[in-house]
Amino acid sequence: MSTQGQAGVIKTWARSSEVAPEMVGYTFAVHNGKDFITVRITEEMVGHKLGEFSKTRKFVKHGGKMQKEMEKQSAPAK
Repeated sequence: MSTQGQAGVIKTWARSSEVAPEMVGYTFAVHNGKDFITVRITEEMVGHKLGEFSKTRKFVKHGGKMQKEMEKQSAPAK
């Protein structure tokens, strides 16, 4: 990490690594358990963990069958 504005992305599985001030400006590919999520480090991120910026769960939607029926009724007819 000697030159800032480096063209490459740093791949990491270390989600528990704390963001240091020297990391500002770098781009990390943080593993979320399945894929690598690209995270560009800014000054506001210093002191936080890398894993905080790469979510591990995908929110789909609450509801199920009842929710679909309610959405169908409230949608305007074409």
